[in-house]
Amino acid sequence: MGHNGENPGLTGLTDKGLLRVREVFADNLDEEFRLIRDAVENFPFVAMDTEFPGVVARPLGNFKSSREYHYTALKMNVDMLKLIQLGLTLTDAAGNLPRFNGELCVWQFNFRGFSLADDVYAQDSIELLKQSGIDFQQNEKRGIDVQRFGELLMTSGIVLNEDIKWITFHSGYDFGYLLKILTCQPVPTNEAEFFELLNIYFPVIFDIKYLMRFCENLHGGLNKLAEMLEVQRIGPQHQAGSDSLLTSFTFIKLANKFFQGVTGAERHCGILYGLGLDTHTSAASNDNNYSSKGYIQSS
Repeated sequence: MGHNGENPGLTGLTDKGLLRVREVFADNLDEEFRLIRDAVENFPFVAMDTEFPGVVARPLGNFKSSREYHYTALKMNVDMLKLIQLGLTLTDAAGNLPRFNGELCVWQFNFRGFSLADDVYAQDSIELLKQSGIDFQQNEKRGIDVQRFGELLMTSGIVLNEDIKWITFHSGYDFGYLLKILTCQPVPTNEAEFFELLNIYFPVIFDIKYLMRFCENLHGGLNKLAEMLEVQRIGPQHQAGSDSLLTSFTFIKLANKFFQGVTGAERHCGILYGLGLDTHTSAASNDNNYSSKGYIQSS
């Protein structure tokens, strides 16, 4: 199955065999979605990561809560910026990956539309993406049109499906970009409306960053957590395919170690770190200092 067995994506060795990050561009988008549609019934856990041009705008003014500030910032930035890359890793409940042409696989979707010459971005974020190996020129030439991606995502079987469990890490922005693509609309102004849409398109979501609240002595970002849980990374940091794979493996390890498996973690699903029903106000105060004029980013 696949492009005559040939996909130029990065490969790495796992204890279960060769793994390939399947690179997806406009010319193989339909074929790769066919593989995903074939796989999703047996591999209903979907780990997701995105790469985008950073955070360029911060709201000013007074906010009733840290959550209101964070949601306002999310909307401002997602509405203004463009998605660069999306990684998807499908597994079963035990963490097994689908196999095509004898290779374990994950997917990395590369989008066109973002231009270093014309679009706004955070310089430090783009530098990290360049260092990780993202080829912006190639994306402009061969990248996927987000509207076409949205159409195929709608019929892929992985959205609008209560049997699919989405696995993420600190994923408010990730889902903001996906909702923007799926609805062809700006992100809702109202946070409650955002979560209504989210629950329709992605009925079951685990945000690992939120789950960490219930685990003693766990803190930091995805890489630090993976190191603490002794999860092996395959591929470079700040590439969405590799990051989605690390998210997937880390979730399985976390669920088994702290929640007696995925079923035990389900009581915490549907909540995104720092937004909505995450009532821990420290979600914002860890990252920002409150002032009467809003939030000032700490250095």
